[in-house]
Formats: sequence, structure tokens, C-alpha cells
Amino acid sequence: MAKRSIKRSYKDSLFRLVFREKKELLSLYNAVNASSYDDPEELEVTTLEDAIYVRWKNDISFLIKDVMSLYEHQSSVNPNMPLRGLLYLSSLYEAYIDKNELDIYAGRLIKLPMPQYIIFYNGRADEPERREFKLTDSFNIPDGRTACLECIAVQYNINSGSNTELMKSCEKLAEYSEFVMLVRKFQKELGSLEDAIDAAVDYCIEHGILADILRKHRAEVRDMLLYEYDEELHMKTIRQEGVEEGIEQGIRKGIEQGIKEGIEQGIKEGIEQGKEQGMREGFRESEECMEALAQKLLEDNRQDDLIKAVLDKEYRNKLYLEYEIIKPKRCLD
Repeated sequence: MAKRSIKRSYKDSLFRLVFREKKELLSLYNAVNASSYDDPEELEVTTLEDAIYVRWKNDISFLIKDVMSLYEHQSSVNPNMPLRGLLYLSSLYEAYIDKNELDIYAGRLIKLPMPQYIIFYNGRADEPERREFKLTDSFNIPDGRTACLECIAVQYNINSGSNTELMKSCEKLAEYSEFVMLVRKFQKELGSLEDAIDAAVDYCIEHGILADILRKHRAEVRDMLLYEYDEELHMKTIRQEGVEEGIEQGIRKGIEQGIKEGIEQGIKEGIEQGKEQGMREGFRESEECMEALAQKLLEDNRQDDLIKAVLDKEYRNKLYLEYEIIKPKRCLD
């Protein structure tokens, strides 16, 4: 089946669709801040839509009670989020200053809303419930010096089973998390992402999970998820194919040399070639798993099984479990 082409232009996310109503967004804000605001009209959405800002991709930003909030969802861990947040917040404050006709050259202090940058993480990596990323971690700071800038992005893990109190405080956030979990569950069972999305939508409508949104925006939700998963799976496929091709070529070279040392050297060369073909992110665990498996098989004189493991994913996964290499869920394809 031909791979779908990925549109690189900005598209709305499911997260943004779920929380585009002020009532739901206020509920999310209250859950994050343990506050109890009850008037959605006090909330002013400030998400930048103008074409001039299109290069800064963002989900939602809004003002309430002198707090400038920037909310994003992420399906991958990105330590560069504080830098992205700084750039986007700068644009938000520029728009705020223009709108309120503030004079930054005046001789009196201008008062601004306090910034708050929150990331809602629902990726597959094992992340803590709460984690902070700091802009200053990106700086090369000489000893004894202090950077004049800081931006802190607070990441909340919203996968099923994490941050249960936060989920209880915001019904739509809990439903969003459950829907994403169901898509992944059905994808494992059905294989096809398109079929998994349809099955998850049907299940959620039947069981009252994001039912109002899914009834009205079924086709839109389907397109959003295909786009989001396309990018995630596309990059994962590139990385995996690169490492497997490199390892296979390395082992074949080792076999041709006809000695154990040749096979070991071939594996190392293959792994390096895999790195060059796209395994910059997520490579370390695959490398460790495959190297550990290769070492075990060579020690047990199972060269034929090693070759089969490279060519057969199911057999490789079986050997990972047999040798109890790291945590199986981190290695299995």
C-alpha cells in the first residue's frame, strides 16, 4: 500500500478541537491551577491566527485574570519546548502591547499578564506525571554567570493512569486521554490506523466519550488523527528501516568473512549505517536491544538464529523475550 504524503502546513489538532469552547478551556485551566472560575466569558482566547505568525505552531493560548496561558499537546518528548514557547510568547506579548496601546518607551513600568506554559503529553514513552523543561538548559553558560532569560515549560503526562486528580477535575481531558488510548488499542487489534480510528469513534459515541464532538466532527477528527499519526509513524518507520537495513548488511558482511569477529564487526558497522539513515531519535533503545541479543546468540553459537532474527521481526521479538533483554516493551516492534 502506498504511503500517504504528509502535509507540512499547519492543521488543527484534536486537542484544540476538544478545548476550543471557552467552557471546556476554563475547566482545563481550573484543573491545572486548582482554581474555581465559573464565568467562561472572563476568558479571552489569544491564539494567534494571523498569517504573519503561522511559523509558530501552537494549540491554544488565552488570558484570564492577568495570566497569559499557553497550552500545547505533544505526542513526543521535546526538550526544545521552552525555546518554542519563548518565541510564541514573544509574539503574544507583542500583540497584547499593540492591542492595549502600551508604550514600552514610557518612563513608568508597564504591567503585563504572567506567562504560564503547559504541555499535555500523551506519547508512548514512559514519562513522569510532571516534568519541567527549562530554557537555560539550552544555554552554554560560563561558570559564575547568570543568563538573563528563562522560560519554563511544565509537562503533564495525560496518558491513562497518570495524573488521576487532574483528570478527575477536567472531564474533557479525561475523555480526550481515553479516546487516544482507544485508538492505540484498536490499532494493535485491527492493524489499520483508519479502521482503528473508526472503531474508536464508534465506541466513544456509544459510551458517551467525547460523544458530542465526535458526532459533529467525525470526518474532521479522522483527518486530524491521520495527520498526527502520519508524522509520528512516518518518522518511526524511517528510523526503524534505517537500523534494520544497516544491521542486515553488517551481518551479511560478517558471514562472508566467515568468523565470529567478522559478524561482530559487521553488526557494529551495520548499526552505524542505520544511524546515518535516520535513527537520530529513538535509536538508543533499538541499538542496545539488538546488540545485547546479538551478543547472547553469538555466545551460545546461534549464528543461524541471529541471521533469522534480523530478517524476521516476530522471531526477533521472541528472542528478546527468551533472553529477557531490558524491558520487552521497549524493544518489541
